[in-house]
Amino acid sequence: MKLIYETHATTVDNERGIATGWLPGELSAAGREEARKLGERRREVDVVFSSDLRRAVQTVELSGLTVPHFQDWRLRECNYGELNGAPRDALAPRVERVHTPFPGGQSYADVAELTRSFLADLKRWYDAATVLVVAHSANLWAFEHLLGSGKSMAEQIVAPFNWQPGWEYELNLGGTGNDLFAS
Repeated sequence: MKLIYETHATTVDNERGIATGWLPGELSAAGREEARKLGERRREVDVVFSSDLRRAVQTVELSGLTVPHFQDWRLRECNYGELNGAPRDALAPRVERVHTPFPGGQSYADVAELTRSFLADLKRWYDAATVLVVAHSANLWAFEHLLGSGKSMAEQIVAPFNWQPGWEYELNLGGTGNDLFAS
């Protein structure tokens, strides 16, 4: 299975330096244009999965893709709990939240486990498909940890974020257990 990961398009909160977390979010004018461009470059996908948070759903809706689109809550951004909607700087240092949840929220390890669960189900449902996933930065760190570089979540969190038009992975369909994921 070919799996393509894309972050949701730019939101009003992104532009204002707000950590949206589990709040819905809304795409900005720039984000709406980015969503259309995502659709242009991903016409070859067979199915789309996204977070159920508004900004990810809106990205898929505005992409113009006509394939089935399924929303999965396991693809949500990290729940910052009491810090949902706070200035992004209030989350620092994020690396301290790899195993320690945000007050009233989740840890990044929690996000990685939900992502692992999603990928295990995806493996059972789709075998020869090209799957597009549209989600959030914490999910990208989990994908990179589980399917890409193999770096720890802490290493992913502290590394500079370099946006690109998607990340591509191969999901190993043979075997079980630890060989579920192959880069």
